[in-house]
Amino acid sequence: MIAVIKPNATESQRNNLVEWIRGQGIDVHISDGHDYTVIGLIGDTAKIDMDLIESLDIVDSVKRVTEPFKQCSRKFHPDDTVIDVGGVKLGGGNFALIAGPCSVESREQIIAVAKSVCASGAAFLRGGAFKPRTSPYDFQGLKADGIELLLEAKKETSMPIVTEIMDASHLPLFENVDIIQVGARNMQNIELLKELGKSGKPILLKRGLASTLKELLMSAEYIMAGGNSDIILCERGIRTFETYTRNTLDLSSVPLLHEMTHLPVVIDPSHATGHSKLVEPMALAAAACGADGIMIEVHNDPMKALCDGAQSLTPDQFDRTAKRIMQIRGVL
Repeated sequence: MIAVIKPNATESQRNNLVEWIRGQGIDVHISDGHDYTVIGLIGDTAKIDMDLIESLDIVDSVKRVTEPFKQCSRKFHPDDTVIDVGGVKLGGGNFALIAGPCSVESREQIIAVAKSVCASGAAFLRGGAFKPRTSPYDFQGLKADGIELLLEAKKETSMPIVTEIMDASHLPLFENVDIIQVGARNMQNIELLKELGKSGKPILLKRGLASTLKELLMSAEYIMAGGNSDIILCERGIRTFETYTRNTLDLSSVPLLHEMTHLPVVIDPSHATGHSKLVEPMALAAAACGADGIMIEVHNDPMKALCDGAQSLTPDQFDRTAKRIMQIRGVL
């Protein structure tokens, strides 16, 4: 349930209403918008008298939220959430490119890629330290050493870093990581999501291989229920019967998610297509349909990459793609 508070309500009047609601055993989430304040009632609201609340002078309207993702819902939070990482913003009209290799392989590799993507306009550096792989025999990442190399690249470029977590027990290693990524395989790792809700770190949450948008938002809801509202949703392709691409990129998710939720939406065309030649056209399409950001894999020598070289752009290719993306953004 949500109660929309009139602009002329005093802080004292609003606080009195909030305390009364909490007295009924209901949690409260307050969202201060440009014109109105929205009070979200979280819990068993069946016992709450809607007519009583609506009759109050300070209340403009009361509505029941039918979606199970309460805190993620745009009804709960009408204004776009803006993720601010050290002054670099994403969402609410702020667009950002996230770029870097699938996996951190060496100091020379990550620093070279970091400098090149930074020069091309990327705002965030991505790189895998812990790598979930389909085969147990494939390269699994440098783990803690990989995070240290990412932090070294951050010092060289001042770019905030994004890297994936595999297990809640690894959280101490992510103390200096700017954005923690939850991979597609872990989208419904409920215990991990609960811990990330307590982390206070921005979370980039990837859509699962065969997950609906509702399931994606319910996973985000687990993080928000723990107290963390800094979440970036990432569409990275879903599994269909098509075999010419690694996955099928669902670009319709961008306008749909913008309608359903206030959280920013990022597109990952690299994992979605699996082919470097398809990354640029899909990235341009993502920019055109209103994505808040685009995450692209970049490697200085894709032929020798230890992970996902086939879908990685070279620094020169990324530079051209980044310029064309910003041209599309300029038109919009």
